[in-house]
Amino acid sequence: MKGSGLIAIACLAISAGTLSAAPVSAPVITDTAALQASNELGSIASDYVKLTLALGEKEAGYVDAYYGPAQWVEAAKADPRDMRELGNAIVDLMLRLDALTISDDPLVEARKRFLSAQLEAALTRHAMMQKEKFPFAKEAMGLFGVTPELRPLTEFDPVLEEIENIVPGEGPLSERVAAFENGYIIPTDRLQAVFDTAIAECKARTAQYFDLPEGENFRLEFVTGKSWSGYNYYQGNYQSLIQVNTDLPIFIGRAVDLGCHEGYPGHHVYNMLLEKNLTKGRGWQEFSVYPLYSPQSLIAEGSANFGIELAFNGQDRLDYERDVLYPLAGLDPDTAAAYWALQIAKQALSGARMTIAQQYLDGEITREEAVALNQKYQLVSAERAAQMTDFNEQYRSYVINYGLGLEMVRDWIEAQGDAPVWRWKAMEWLLSEPMLPGDLLE
Repeated sequence: MKGSGLIAIACLAISAGTLSAAPVSAPVITDTAALQASNELGSIASDYVKLTLALGEKEAGYVDAYYGPAQWVEAAKADPRDMRELGNAIVDLMLRLDALTISDDPLVEARKRFLSAQLEAALTRHAMMQKEKFPFAKEAMGLFGVTPELRPLTEFDPVLEEIENIVPGEGPLSERVAAFENGYIIPTDRLQAVFDTAIAECKARTAQYFDLPEGENFRLEFVTGKSWSGYNYYQGNYQSLIQVNTDLPIFIGRAVDLGCHEGYPGHHVYNMLLEKNLTKGRGWQEFSVYPLYSPQSLIAEGSANFGIELAFNGQDRLDYERDVLYPLAGLDPDTAAAYWALQIAKQALSGARMTIAQQYLDGEITREEAVALNQKYQLVSAERAAQMTDFNEQYRSYVINYGLGLEMVRDWIEAQGDAPVWRWKAMEWLLSEPMLPGDLLE
């Protein structure tokens, strides 16, 4: 497995200039039949974008990002299609896609598979918009292209026992952990400085390996009233709006987490590379729109989470936070190792979040039970456990993209080689091609 991955990455390295320099020019096609097929695929892609925008008019938040022609958005608003028309349009695009002849170009075939998977997800979400309910696992497969392997909560009990030794004392473990972590909250008046510094470091480390587009940038805002902790709204032309939710206290570890996840080499970079290499470089309009409920989200969230590990390995991250961020936040650097040890231990509990979400959304437990289980198995305060449950109610099976996505992306990238240069190159490849979750398993 590792050998074949290295060959693939070696081939990529030979053509690395196309990924890190100017956008790729669309190939010139001279064969008449191939030209007709290419034109039809381009027409399908354009119709897919317009369809996605039309679906976005039916559900707020369905379209996560769009930077294509403004007139297409205006047309979707001015002439809304009813749900029956939209359902027929999804099926029609599927049939047109299936009717295309097989291309000798692997990248064209990858493009067709990507569109097909996105349309399958659109069909599932279209049904959900009309109040159809699916079991958690079936919904996840329909929207994101993978079936999560859910572990019984009892399998996480040994992890809790280990953490008992890190945070000893009386009372429920979650309350002890919450009390301990309260000593690592970034004061409100220091949030801007801490996050600006952390994001700048995330960018600097990414820029060592990626040639970021000229003029790229982001705007950082602190907001309230959200069920998530951070969000990237990609604006197009290599610009992003990154929002950080301050409803609950923000711990020192979140600065690097959100800086990498929402920024570099996470969502901001992912969207930039797709725009640079596929939308502008190849003229593939389908990448100018990002429907949130689609297989693209597993790649996006999984790569954003792995990007944290890629930019900051364990000891390196501890050293950076202790020496740079703790003083900025007014926290005691001598206590950084204790906090870091707890965060490492808690990572082994991430799978429990999916199991709790499944049980709640499938009606096996009540909301009160879900909050209590999140508090117990995620070792968070009651307020944060409630926020996590709010997220499950709003985004449902989307939660699989964080933990499962991280595992799948990590396994795929680490199979490409041990040296940092290979892993960064694999990350660039992942963020610059029409990749699907199934591709990570091959």
